[in-house]
Amino acid sequence: MKDLIELRRDIDRIDTEIFRLFGERAEVAAGVAEYKRANNMRVFDPVRERQKIADAASRVPEDLATYGQVLMDLLMEASRSRQYELLGDADNNDLVAAIDAARRETPEVFPRAGRVACQGVEGAYSQLAAEKFFRHPDIRYLQSFEDVFQAVEDGEVDYGVLPIENSTAGSVNKVFDLMGAHEFHIVRSTRVKVDHCLLAKKGTALADVRDIYSHEQAIRQCAAFLATMPEARVHVCENTAVAAQMVADSDRADVAALSSRNCAELYGLSVLGSAVQDRDNNYTRFACISKKLEIYPGAERSSMTLVTPHQPGSLYKLLAKFYALDINVVKLESRPIPERDFDFGFYFDIDCPVASEEFRALMSTIEGLCQDFRYLGSYSEII
Repeated sequence: MKDLIELRRDIDRIDTEIFRLFGERAEVAAGVAEYKRANNMRVFDPVRERQKIADAASRVPEDLATYGQVLMDLLMEASRSRQYELLGDADNNDLVAAIDAARRETPEVFPRAGRVACQGVEGAYSQLAAEKFFRHPDIRYLQSFEDVFQAVEDGEVDYGVLPIENSTAGSVNKVFDLMGAHEFHIVRSTRVKVDHCLLAKKGTALADVRDIYSHEQAIRQCAAFLATMPEARVHVCENTAVAAQMVADSDRADVAALSSRNCAELYGLSVLGSAVQDRDNNYTRFACISKKLEIYPGAERSSMTLVTPHQPGSLYKLLAKFYALDINVVKLESRPIPERDFDFGFYFDIDCPVASEEFRALMSTIEGLCQDFRYLGSYSEII
């Protein structure tokens, strides 16, 4: 039996040969790129790539078949990326062309004012987010998240502001479920510090409270506090600010709302408990959406939804593409597809400058790995 030093020497020798062949393969791939340029062909050939990956399994021992396919997949991705650099095939892609047009046509500075739709009433956290996006927003309050999507889609407002995830309670599922039913683009995002207070009419004591109202996310974020009030019934309503308004308008003295301190002042309520959320580091991320694709300078985060084929390794091949292009996936969410039993789609957030070659390479090829693909926009997140 060889000792460890000898075995490592063998590995180093083999690696040297592998990388020599890799360089030789890259030179041949450059020739392929030149041929495609001369014959007006695109880089991505899904039939050829499927054949090569399937063939890789037969070229290695049976117990290495999967690893052989993984290696070939990465080689094909590297070759394809190299050809993009040489050929500029991304320039012929319709999605890349639309992104380039949006970057050219979008103003350099995000607007200071606009007609903005928010779900809820005055005092909602969506209002606070809108005031972070815009210096002078003309806010229109709507009853539901779907109403916000619809107002943007119909052109009744310029922008909509929607909560998409919370650092404690996770994604806002209703918003994600509505994304597939509406046409929109994300143009900016921000985070709002969430401090929930228990609000009641003046003169009401904590021991008097029998019913508590709030949004389902706020209820989840305050689970530990609510557990200390077992005699109080908890009710879900549309919005934390709506809950405060309901308490203010009620003729009962035993109701309370989980809402913001701002709503206490706005609706004339008393604060029975401050910062009652489970975690002090509690933030909600909001998206600003528009009907038109707008990409402002400095956009480094992009969002997309997609459905992968029902084949082994489909999601892995997709993730391998991000890895090969050195693109960081910062959010991956799976959601059931409406009216399709046990079928799921995926929501991705990635960190990658929209002006980078890696981003262009991704956008020009990712549709080939998906049954359905939808680009939601590229944007900056303001803190």
